[in-house]
Amino acid sequence: MNSMSYLDLHREVSQDIDAEIDTALERLGPLASTTRNSVAKLLEHRKLRHPLSVLPLLTHAIETGNPRPAIPLSAVHLLWWTSACYLDDLADANGASISGELTENEALLASVITGNSLPIQILLSQDLPESARSALITEILNGWIIGVDGQIDDMRGDICSASRKSVVETYRGKSGAPFGMITAMAAIFSGTTAEKVELWREFGYVFGILWQIFNDQEDILSGRNEDLVNGTVTYLLASVLEDASPDSRERILDLCATAGRSHQARVELEGLLRTPTTLDRYRAEIDAFRGEGHRILDELGGDETYLPVLRHLVDHASQMLLEADLDPVAVSGAA
Repeated sequence: MNSMSYLDLHREVSQDIDAEIDTALERLGPLASTTRNSVAKLLEHRKLRHPLSVLPLLTHAIETGNPRPAIPLSAVHLLWWTSACYLDDLADANGASISGELTENEALLASVITGNSLPIQILLSQDLPESARSALITEILNGWIIGVDGQIDDMRGDICSASRKSVVETYRGKSGAPFGMITAMAAIFSGTTAEKVELWREFGYVFGILWQIFNDQEDILSGRNEDLVNGTVTYLLASVLEDASPDSRERILDLCATAGRSHQARVELEGLLRTPTTLDRYRAEIDAFRGEGHRILDELGGDETYLPVLRHLVDHASQMLLEADLDPVAVSGAA
């Protein structure tokens, strides 16, 4: 068990998570067969690439030594993120039909059920004290509100006034709040103290920031550069702008203004984001967030079988994926 990874844990319980979701779909009943089929298609075609549904399992296991009672919360987590990711793609104008199975509007309606009704239905079916059930439903409601608030802040992000601090606040909402929601829910589920629930929530916020930075890097490495196309103000872009000289700052802002329609502008911007100096600083800042995640886990303590697994997941989310671009053409704009 000491060598267990979060992927090992996910493999052990993935079928049980799927069964929990199947049960939730069945609860929709015969009068909602169209909705049930639409949600099933959305789930099939919007599979999440990383099995972070282990987070509530690990939270619960660290508190109690047993991950399995939190399987319903893993189902909630998967449903929530399936919905949120589809809505995010719609907001970025990338939410086309689901492989011909659903139209964009059908998928939109299915995502509402997927992220709202089904998670609450799962919570209502649990054998819990009424106070705990009410607290869990409140977490779902607040998670959506804070997450949407952060997403709107992200969509409205103004590169001209962006800073590391402003982007971190946005990340705490759009990514941190959902992870804080699910770790707090798992802590409530475990029956731990209110103080620990809040610590677990803060851990989720920090993990969400790390995971958003991880996603930012994956977007660049994929070659799609959707963040540059969509005008998204990432932490890396804000840090480059914040540290730039006045002349370089104007050039960066000009490139940002045209990146949505100009491949050459995106190439030049990516070069600026991948200079050795920029990435050295970026690595140090990621390490600081990683250190904060580990500090909170130190304070939480708990089961020594599962605590190392979560520490490893924090390290995974803290990877420095980008390498410096030494192509003189790509970085010419840095002069």
